[in-house]
Amino acid sequence: MKQIAGDTLFIDLSKRISWREPNDDLVRQYLGARGINARYLWDLYEPGADAFGPDNPLIFGTGLLTGTVAPSSGRTTVTCLSPATGWYLKTNAGGHFGGEMKYAGYGNIVVRGQAEEPTYVWIDDARVEFRDARHLWGKDVRETDRALKEELGDEDIQTVAIGPAGENRVMFASVMFTVYNTAGRGGVGAVMGSKNLKAVAVRGTGAVKPVQPARFHELALAARRSVEADSGFEGLGTYGTSGSLAGVNEVRALASYNFRRSHIDDVYRITGQYLSDSGLLKRRVACFSCPIGCHRHCAVGDGPFAGSSTGGPEYETLVALGSGCGTLDARAVIMANEIANVMGMDTISLGSVIQWAMESYEKGLITKEDLDGRELHWGDGEMIVELARKIAFREGFGDVLADGVKRAAERVGGDSYKWAVHGKGLEQSRVDTRSAKAYALAFAVNPRGADHLHTETFADFGMSPEGRALIEKITGDPKYTAAYCSEKRAEIVRWHEDCYAVTDALGYCAFTSTALYGVTPAMMADIYSAAIGIETTEDEIMHLGRRIVTLEKCFNVRQGATRADDHLPWRLMNEINPDRPEPDAINSQAELDVMLDDYYDLHGWDRATSWPTRATLEAVGLVDVGGELERRGKLPG
Repeated sequence: MKQIAGDTLFIDLSKRISWREPNDDLVRQYLGARGINARYLWDLYEPGADAFGPDNPLIFGTGLLTGTVAPSSGRTTVTCLSPATGWYLKTNAGGHFGGEMKYAGYGNIVVRGQAEEPTYVWIDDARVEFRDARHLWGKDVRETDRALKEELGDEDIQTVAIGPAGENRVMFASVMFTVYNTAGRGGVGAVMGSKNLKAVAVRGTGAVKPVQPARFHELALAARRSVEADSGFEGLGTYGTSGSLAGVNEVRALASYNFRRSHIDDVYRITGQYLSDSGLLKRRVACFSCPIGCHRHCAVGDGPFAGSSTGGPEYETLVALGSGCGTLDARAVIMANEIANVMGMDTISLGSVIQWAMESYEKGLITKEDLDGRELHWGDGEMIVELARKIAFREGFGDVLADGVKRAAERVGGDSYKWAVHGKGLEQSRVDTRSAKAYALAFAVNPRGADHLHTETFADFGMSPEGRALIEKITGDPKYTAAYCSEKRAEIVRWHEDCYAVTDALGYCAFTSTALYGVTPAMMADIYSAAIGIETTEDEIMHLGRRIVTLEKCFNVRQGATRADDHLPWRLMNEINPDRPEPDAINSQAELDVMLDDYYDLHGWDRATSWPTRATLEAVGLVDVGGELERRGKLPG
């Protein structure tokens, strides 16, 4: 099994030592990537440790299938305690780093401690070196990647690096995988910066070998054909995620003007279709082993933003920095996206804090003096770009915004908390949950905050035959394919949670299983069986997914989380969506409470506290976790 699982590489930056350990047993219990990362975080993080201290482990994990021909299986998960929220954080990226890491013989890398001086780690198969990175400190991600490849004499190495935002501990700093692929949410880049770790560079020359290679290859080809047969395959490949803006706008779920609206006129000007038709799109880009190729590369050749060139922008970026800020200037979005990429920042949080600032300025809580004499109005593309730069370097009012909307609202005061759209301290991703009740529940219970990349319930919108069929399979009735309906949302969310956990752990992209639907849990169970040589059923692999989800929940319980933390942003709980015809287009506490009760019951979690019970932890194989929670007085039943 080692040939496909790889070892875990432990790196201690304080002592400048490394060692490796096999992780075969962990693969059988937690599959890989996200699952094994979660177990390491539970075991290694001591409650109370500072997110920016040496005792917050930074954990990279490739999927079990990463490095193979399994379609779209090149994902890498990064896990730590979030400095932005104080809760569990997993964030995920594509690209080719994961495959290179697996070829070097590693399924996971656990980074602990803090380097005394800026450092990068060079992994050349079994050789691990700690190298001086003082000459790289201050460089952006693109410059860092170029410098490392020149210094190491190999254009094909893969890198993960931070930019100035991570160095400056921006609370939504990201880590960038070979420049254009982002593990963006929750401040993981700030954690990397706090460790004085500028980059990790990897070269691998080994191979990844399933235990049953012939069967594995046959199953991988079948999965690829199934992905290519999905009705959304062609559109996603042609236009990327940005191709869905018009559809989401049509169903009145497109976050606009800081969630004051869920529809914007003339949305075409920031869609994937426009990027293609206007010539801004220069090429499509595919991640490791991916037949879809949903990533874009755009460049601006004229106007005030001429010269900008960047990966993307994707759906979330175009909404966060486009419609959310009241602008339909795709060129301004491309420039702001480039700044985010090279500085190393999450575009969802970046757009969210700029939107919050625009509204705060409009309502008189931020003044021209705060903004160095500049005005700030909806739709001002030049100010979006300027604020993005200031935030990365914590210049002027950018220093306030760099701490995220929750802390910014606390500093500015007044009623600004009402339009600080976040959950658990994480800026909400760009779905108006007043029009999408499954997303509302999923966002409320997400352990990392109000975000879609833990439980992607896109099927709820019924935009594809595959999505509608999935909702019928989960609920037993196609009538529940209705995004604004609150019934059966617990069942929908719970299924997607388990499936998403398996997807992440195996290294698949969500576009294979919960946004497109070509790779089913049954197929994942079969290919997992061929990979490790142990027969596993669909029910068994979904059970492993549930174990991962439950462990992540337990991490937050240990941190002090209760039912009260499973909430939604004030605006979406108190202001009716003006773009929906229904009189109840709002997330009410009463409605959320019913969905939460159903959700906790399905999980076997205590309704009053939201904590997993002893019986539940025993059922999912987390007896030792239950023992620790019991010692802390956090184990009901």
